[in-house]
This record gives sequence, structure tokens and C-alpha cells, in this order.
Amino acid sequence: MFSINTLQEIFATLKHNKMRTTLTGMSVTWGIFILIVLLGAGNGLKNGVTSNFSERASNLVQMWSGTSSLPYDGLKADRQLPFAERQISDVKTEMRETDRQTGVIDKQQTFTYKNEYGSYGIKGVNPTYNDIFKLKFLDNGGRFINELDLKSNKKVIVIDKKIEDVLFKGKSSLGQYIKVGNIMFQVIGVNSKAERWGGSSGYIPFTTAQLIYNPDKKFNNMAFTVNGLQTTEANNQFNDKLKAEMASSLRFDPKDPRALWIWNAQRDYIETIKIFGGITLFVSIIGIFTLIAGIVGVSNIMLVSVKERTREIGIRKAIGAPPASILRSIVLESILITTVFGYIGMMLGIGLTELINYFMIQSAAQSASETGMSVFKNPTVELSIVLFSTSILILAGVIAGYMPARRAVRIKPIEAMREE
Repeated sequence: MFSINTLQEIFATLKHNKMRTTLTGMSVTWGIFILIVLLGAGNGLKNGVTSNFSERASNLVQMWSGTSSLPYDGLKADRQLPFAERQISDVKTEMRETDRQTGVIDKQQTFTYKNEYGSYGIKGVNPTYNDIFKLKFLDNGGRFINELDLKSNKKVIVIDKKIEDVLFKGKSSLGQYIKVGNIMFQVIGVNSKAERWGGSSGYIPFTTAQLIYNPDKKFNNMAFTVNGLQTTEANNQFNDKLKAEMASSLRFDPKDPRALWIWNAQRDYIETIKIFGGITLFVSIIGIFTLIAGIVGVSNIMLVSVKERTREIGIRKAIGAPPASILRSIVLESILITTVFGYIGMMLGIGLTELINYFMIQSAAQSASETGMSVFKNPTVELSIVLFSTSILILAGVIAGYMPARRAVRIKPIEAMREE
């Protein structure tokens, strides 16, 4: 324990050596501040980019049919290679890693309600589309297409919020009928998810879209999710296997670069996580070295401080001050400096990251309706990391004050008083 007199003595020493105290404190404050800012920047970038994957299933795979560019098995090049329901079945049965498959029929149509109209996309999809692309439905937003709609070929539609805003002018569209091309559809749901690309769309049952738009039962887009593919190599092997299966089903050369287009979001997600793992490691190393620089600064200044006070220590020993009391005074001085200035650095770092996060949230709220995309989000640092870093600096301050002070109090009073 320490007395009021000890504290008064410490404060008097710090006040007498303002420059030394300030330099020591600044090295501590700067080390903690830079560490928090660097880690916060790395986390913000990582959170922003990875949040874009959360807008849909991260294990999504999409493929589009193309045109053959190579002759194959007696068939000429330049053949259109559309999908049919057979290809959905092939993916489901032959590609065991997949689930939640859906064909996607994309068309562009004029949507009309009374005197309002606009040109939007129309997508024929299965109910699993909602699980894959994670549409949003508010409490009063209705529902997505279900299996009954699919089996009954119902003329029902889910529309994006922007379509409702344009056609219904702030009124609810649920239960109303809108004309898509020349066909009337009843609105059963409104998707409130922010648009990212491709403009606004309406979603109708896949079977209904086949009957209306694709009497030949052909389409060019398929989406599904995959499970168990945890590495880039596993995803590459899956892509090769998928292309080989489609080549056999659609009869094209597996080496044909234009016959099939595959986008494996799972592979992209794994690569992104790897990249940000490296960025986090790099930023952490820089932050740790900055912290070490602060520790070295504290150590050097405390070493100089004790050396300057060697004569004072000798005098105090000569008049009967116990060595433990002198040692405790110097160590407490070191703890006080590192704790106070470490706390200042911690508060400045947290304050800056929280301020940036606040402005990022405000900016995202204003632009979300336009893109829904983000490259920087929640640039904050876990409190445990901040407290651990501050504790390390305080511990370093204790050691930095203790070691030279321990040597100093072992010097005989007469020798200590001779020190200049």
C-alpha cells in the first residue's frame, strides 16, 4: 500500500520534470492510439467487404449457358446451349455437394398499374431463390413464392420496393393486380432489400414463367448453393466437375471456353477471407511494433529518470528511507504515467474509430437505397484487444521503472551522493 505522502511526492516529481513526463506519456498515448486506429481500419475494410457476401448465400454458385465455340462429337460450333429442367435435375442428382437449386428465367417487361408504368426485369424462380439471395420482407411486406404457387402455376408476383414506390405512390401494393406485359399478376409480397445491380425486378413462379415466356421450356440461368467446399482447391475441383457434367448433358467440349459460364461465390468468399487474414496480420504487426516503440520510449525515459535521481536516492537512504519505499515510489510513478497516458491513447483511438463508424452509418443510410454496397463498415476494435494492449504497456512501464530503480537502491548512500 502507499500513503498520501507517496502520491504527493510522485506528483511533485512529475510536475518538476514536465518535459520528461510529457515525452514519456506521449510515447504511450501514441502507441495505443496508432494500434487501435490501424486495427480499426483493417476491421472496417474487412467488415465492409465481407458484409457484401451476407446479402446472399456466401456458398452460392451461378451458371449461365453460352454458345459453343468448338465442334464436338459431330456437332458444329456456334450452337446455342440453353438449359432445360433436365439440367436442374442433373445438378441435383449428380452434384452431391449442391442443394437449394433454382432455374432463373430473366425477361424485361413493362409493369403497369392504372396510369403508372415502368420497364423492369421479371424473374421466373423457384421458392429456393429467396433462401439463396436473401430477399427482405417487412412485417407488412407479404411473402415470397411458395410450393403451392409453383404447382398451381399461379399468376402471383413479388415486386421490389422501388417498383411499389413508382407504381403505387406510397400506397400498399399487397393484394393489388398489376399488368406485366399483357398478363395480370396479383402482388403477394414486396422485397425491401436494397438493390445492388441490375435494377428492380418482379419475381413470379418458375412454372408460370415457363408457360408464359418459355413454351420451349428453355432458360439460360441457374443458381444453387454448395456445401462442404472449404478450400479454393475443392471449389476449383467442383467447378471442373460441374462443367464436365454440363458438357455431357448439353453435349459440348469440356474445354470450350464459351459454352458455360460459372461464378463460384464460395471460392471468392474463401479468397477474400484469406486476403483479409493477411491484411489483419500485416496491420497487427505494424501496430505491435508501434506498441513496442512506445514501450522502448517508456523504458529509455525511465532509465534516464532513475539515473538523474541517483543522488536523490543516496540522500534518502542516508537519512533512513528504506529501499522498498524508494523503489515503490519510482515504480508507482511509472505505473501512473503509463496508466493515465495509456487511457488517454485508448480513449482517443476508440473515439476516432467510433466517430468514423458513425459517419459511415449515416453515409450508408443515405446511399443504401442506391447500391446497398459497402467497402468500409464498423471500423471498431474489440475492447478486449484494447484493454490487453493497454495492460501490456502498463506492465512494460512497471518493468521499465523497476529494473533501473532496483539497481539504484542497491548503491551505497555515499557512492550514490557522489553521482553527478
